[in-house]
Amino acid sequence: MKKKSALRENVEAVVIAVIIAMFIRTFIIQAFKIPSGSMLETLQIGDQILVNKFIYGVKIPFTDGKTLIPVENPEKGDIVVFKFPEDPSKDFIKRVIATEGDTVEIIDKHVYINGKLLKDDAYAIHTDKRILPGFMSPRDNKEKFTVPAHKIFVMGDNRDDSYDSRFWGFVDLKAVRGKALIIYWSWNSQRFRPRWSRIGHLLH
Repeated sequence: MKKKSALRENVEAVVIAVIIAMFIRTFIIQAFKIPSGSMLETLQIGDQILVNKFIYGVKIPFTDGKTLIPVENPEKGDIVVFKFPEDPSKDFIKRVIATEGDTVEIIDKHVYINGKLLKDDAYAIHTDKRILPGFMSPRDNKEKFTVPAHKIFVMGDNRDDSYDSRFWGFVDLKAVRGKALIIYWSWNSQRFRPRWSRIGHLLH
């Protein structure tokens, strides 16, 4: 048997490594960078996170989100990455507030799910003391509605500065790319240094 040359062995090793990396990125884990402050204080601008793409099922590439192996659907409280409904070329990250069949109502910044006040003090923040009436903006007041089948309702933890489902509606389950898992790197561009204390922080 003819022995493979060192060059051929190296090329084959690189090709295999690339295939494995592409498989992992497509179906299992993908990295994302946080570009805005809509999820403060949970996620800071400059945080880089790993997203578990397998947890919500294996989606077939180039098929508009069709699922090959269903696992589970997003649950209330999950932080998810999804294709922005108004521009699917962009990825957004928000927290799931309600799932299909849930009723949602927002009264003076307070969120009610199925008639019960959502206890969100552990993660939600408000930076604007003003309460906007519903006819001006859906930010602080929104009439009761029901989340349709195969949809989720999402909001940013930075409630007064987040462009989310209150403004543009629901996220289709097909558009969900994965669940935020962990912060693997964080860079403070204002101080030009890493945020060491945030690295390794599990997201929930």
